[in-house]
Amino acid sequence: MPFSLLTTRLGGVFRQLRGRGKLSERDVDEALRQVRLALLEADVNYKVVKEFVAKVRERAVGQEVLSSVTPAQKVVKIVQDELTDLMGRGRAGLSFSPRPPSVFMVVGLHGAGKTTAAAKLAYYLKGRGHHPFLIAADLRRPAAQDQLATLGRQHGFTVWAGPPGFARPDPDSAVAASATLEVVRSGLVEARRLAHDVVIVDTSGRLHVDQDLMEELSRVKGAAGPTEVLLVVDAMTGQDAVNVADAFASRVGIDGVVLTKLDGDARGGAALSVRAVTGKPVKFAGMGEKVEDFEPFSPDRMATRILGMGDLATLVERAEATMDAKKTLELEKKLRRAEFTLEDFLDQLRQVRRMGPVSDILNMLPGAGRVKGLGELEVDDNQFRRLEAIISSMTRQERRDPSIIDGSRRRRIASGSGTTTADVNRLLRQYEEARKLVRRMSRMGKDGRGLGRLLRP
Repeated sequence: MPFSLLTTRLGGVFRQLRGRGKLSERDVDEALRQVRLALLEADVNYKVVKEFVAKVRERAVGQEVLSSVTPAQKVVKIVQDELTDLMGRGRAGLSFSPRPPSVFMVVGLHGAGKTTAAAKLAYYLKGRGHHPFLIAADLRRPAAQDQLATLGRQHGFTVWAGPPGFARPDPDSAVAASATLEVVRSGLVEARRLAHDVVIVDTSGRLHVDQDLMEELSRVKGAAGPTEVLLVVDAMTGQDAVNVADAFASRVGIDGVVLTKLDGDARGGAALSVRAVTGKPVKFAGMGEKVEDFEPFSPDRMATRILGMGDLATLVERAEATMDAKKTLELEKKLRRAEFTLEDFLDQLRQVRRMGPVSDILNMLPGAGRVKGLGELEVDDNQFRRLEAIISSMTRQERRDPSIIDGSRRRRIASGSGTTTADVNRLLRQYEEARKLVRRMSRMGKDGRGLGRLLRP
């Protein structure tokens, strides 16, 4: 879970505040001292921390807060508001050219996930009705063009690696820079010929910021004429990511930031600092390795997640995007009749898995941050794969009527799914408990809608 350490630290601070009832100015100062330490520990820029704490204190020591019946809650709300403002209130969407194609130039250092981010952006825009065209202009890393071509084949993107007969030069040769410009210019011509409305240019990177890189990117920018320049930074690198963003913003010019690896053990410093330092918004966040693990960055939602308040809005959006509404409606009707088979269970299991890691889903629930140990909980998704394998190894008759599954059938199912009879027995016990729950829920109200509403995306 992103920001897990910061969430845990801030949660402890606010629990102490809630236990005090009335607050004094001294109580607020002590809490803010702990907030300051938590932010610094999360690798947030120290100047940003100083300004943030000062703003929170100015609002928190006012008469309206200290004399309130619920002062601790007001302090938490102030921190939430200031966190949202720090990251940029409201989503910062992409700007599109009035005359297509819109060109998005993706820049960044090696290892930040730049090429994958370009493919993720293409997948995101394709899902919203656009017709993306990718230009593989990273000739410095030999595998970059091949990587983008592979992703293009897998997900139906057009990827341009150079005009017919183009020979990829040695990355360190003197002609590499001019070859890069040739790929970009020819790619733009081809994108217009094929009437693509979006062009994404994946550019070269380095292991560090240097003059040669900045000059090359400036030349590519001049050739591409991008609608926006998007900088990809690795959230795992913390304060270094902010320094990189500042350098690119001042020397190349950027319009927004894409944070990658935000699903990992990121401390949060980059997400909380980059806008304040560069003045440019975080536009997208990479939340996993798959191309679909990419979402617009919402400062208000991220603030609530950092404070352990969950993120129901994003959870609902994921459900709407991944769950089959028709199947869910059919399941609701079955639940009203107290019918629930292993086939239904398997369908729901697959739909939930498409929403992402179960631990992420749990941490989006309001109040999850206050459940001890949940922030560090690692849900074994392999367990869900085992359950799916067991049910898939059953015959249709067995899935619809598990009561016929005797000892010999259990051994056959275990062998077919690569599990043990104990695993099969455990699943059948869990299913029977779930079926009993469905029967009870179906009796709630005249039409049994209680559980059905919960399953609707």
